[in-house]
Amino acid sequence: MRLPAILLVLALSSCLTAPGTHAADLKPALESITAAELAARTMHIASDKYEGRGPGDPTEPALLQHLVDSFQSMGLQPGNPDGTWYQDVPLVGIRSAVEARIARGDTNETWQFPQDYVAWSPWVRERVDVAPSELVFVGYGVVAPEFGWDDYKDVDVRGKTLVMLVNDPALPDPAAPSRLDPAQFRGSAMTYYGRWTYKFEIAARKGAAAALVVHETGPAGYPYFVVINSWGRENFDLQTADANTNEVPVCGWVSLERMQRLARESGFEFLELKKRALSRDFKPLSLGATFSATASNTLRRVQSRNVVAKLEGAHAERRSEYVVYTAHWDHLGKDSRLEGDQIFNGALDNASGTAALLEIAEAFTKLDSRPDRTLIFLAVTAEEQGLLGAKYYAEHPLYPLVSTLANLNIDGVNVAGRQKDIGVVGHGQNTLEDLLAVAARTQQRSVRPEAEPEKGGYYRSDHFEFAKVGVPALFLDSISDDVLGRPPGYGRMRRDEYLDEDYHKVSDEMKSWWDLSGAVEDARLLVRVGYDVAQTDSWPEWKAGSEFKARREASLKQARAARSETPPGK
Repeated sequence: MRLPAILLVLALSSCLTAPGTHAADLKPALESITAAELAARTMHIASDKYEGRGPGDPTEPALLQHLVDSFQSMGLQPGNPDGTWYQDVPLVGIRSAVEARIARGDTNETWQFPQDYVAWSPWVRERVDVAPSELVFVGYGVVAPEFGWDDYKDVDVRGKTLVMLVNDPALPDPAAPSRLDPAQFRGSAMTYYGRWTYKFEIAARKGAAAALVVHETGPAGYPYFVVINSWGRENFDLQTADANTNEVPVCGWVSLERMQRLARESGFEFLELKKRALSRDFKPLSLGATFSATASNTLRRVQSRNVVAKLEGAHAERRSEYVVYTAHWDHLGKDSRLEGDQIFNGALDNASGTAALLEIAEAFTKLDSRPDRTLIFLAVTAEEQGLLGAKYYAEHPLYPLVSTLANLNIDGVNVAGRQKDIGVVGHGQNTLEDLLAVAARTQQRSVRPEAEPEKGGYYRSDHFEFAKVGVPALFLDSISDDVLGRPPGYGRMRRDEYLDEDYHKVSDEMKSWWDLSGAVEDARLLVRVGYDVAQTDSWPEWKAGSEFKARREASLKQARAARSETPPGK
């Protein structure tokens, strides 16, 4: 494969074309993004017509055709190099009915779904059994060498059922015990070690028979009903050759109330267990009981799709370098078991983001001349099922990741109104936020860290799959605490209201109070940042301390070696 010549110099060269100097060039593009158009697009995508946009649902083809028609009407090209608008994403749908049992001495108890637990089996088998296995509390279930932390020590937990706390170890700051230590697990900001996906991954590597995460609303970042709505239904995974047997046979969440009872039945108080888990000397602790489960899986193969559009770059060499915009088109579909409204319309999550993706794509077509580098507009599937569409693209990229300069992701827009600042989820990760700061100054705005970093937003949307493979990614925090022209705290009030009343509920629909003026400004910022990346000589970079920096540098080094006439190491 011929790699772009820019890899010979990489992003380490000084910036010869200053970012943020294209105001006149960008004016027609920026002005084409309007609140009215953004609202109309959102309303259409979130309509009952598409029945909640579940991957593989009968309405998927109609929705995807709407996206293709929209891109095509703008004059964009099909984004798949095979000449089509689609990337097939092979999924398997798994609806698990799990019976979970606890035995202690002569006492046997069957847990009640969903009030006690929500569990599933990721194995692509119709029946998965977990024989009675020792129930072991493993603290936070974290092995983090860079922080000198190992919850497992040398204890063999193969074949056991692991119970673990959500989020990172909440270590107090020695200088100010009322806050978390910023030198350990990034203080209040969640690291990937705190993400539930990591906990199941490490449990699988340790050979666990089952893994259960204790739900707490604060550390998890969402209430227990989100667990029920998200995992207590059909779930999806990518189709793999091993039928997912490399994963833990049964995974799940335990409600806080059930965990508190379980701790007392084991001779502990839950708060005592949490306190023990904050010690570096903590070792896995038997709870004096066994866990067994039977998962009956209903399986179906699903062929879902990512939608891909392209605006080819104008520069002869740089057109083989890429800037990728993403938004997920899917939501939770329809649940016929519900009374009344059964459709999860997902207006904010993420019809609004998909609408913004379309608006941004159209904006670039209004330019008098195309940017130097190629822009890819990627509407991905199955984000709600674990970022699967983005994960599939990252594992099967249509364009080389080593020549993909950036990913700009949109997942929910600002519906509260104009703001004086703009938040960055995962603030401090890479230099894209520096370009954002330059762009924000054109709107008399400043860049700030995300409002609630403890919720781990950086690991909960599609940009994370790009970050994991080394591509610098930018994801905006949609609503600030304060909104211009509103009482102090208005933005936080609207965020909390959405989380409590609408997030992953059928009530996530467009509201009469929505004010998309702030969403317009944010979308215009993303146009500016993408344009700067597409035009400037320097490449975005991961900052020192980012866990993704080494991956990017290794891939670029490998690309240099592949182009060199001298074999690597000579």
